[in-house]
Amino acid sequence: MTVKFHSEARKEFFEAAEFYEEQVVGLGDDFIDELEKVLEVIEQQPSSGTKITNTERRFLVPRFPYGIIYSVEENQITIFAVMNLKREPGYWKSRT
Repeated sequence: MTVKFHSEARKEFFEAAEFYEEQVVGLGDDFIDELEKVLEVIEQQPSSGTKITNTERRFLVPRFPYGIIYSVEENQITIFAVMNLKREPGYWKSRT
């Protein structure tokens, strides 16, 4: 199964990693590592995330206040948001 990032989700990912790295050296790398682990789980078990709409799911990132918003269609997983959980829910819906 292939994973495709929406351009805004990719931007959120890099901005979050940069933010954490600015807070504590190495924390940005930790964020990236945790996100990669989550993506592996999603690839292996696409239905493991919590269903939040008819087509989208959310998977929480351990150790960080972030969730991955994604959908599964045939052989592709699309990441719509790397969402800070303090943001307004649903801000990403225009990306679907």
